[in-house]
Amino acid sequence: MIRTQISLSHREYHSAKREAARLGISLAELLRRSLRSILPSDDSKPWMRYAGMIETGDPTASQKIDDVVYGQKD
Repeated sequence: MIRTQISLSHREYHSAKREAARLGISLAELLRRSLRSILPSDDSKPWMRYAGMIETGDPTASQKIDDVVYGQKD
């Protein structure tokens, strides 16, 4: 990762900190996710636009990805 520095207004900073806390993530992760949502995706990997967008809260979700993506089988 590349480390960078940005300037935010007092209001932006505190609003972003509150949102990050609500989501249970760091401010840096909130900002990375925000950037990913507005930056153009890599045209050679169109599926990457959706990477990291689904959170189940289940630490074993990667082991049952079909259930996560397509729902439980009947």
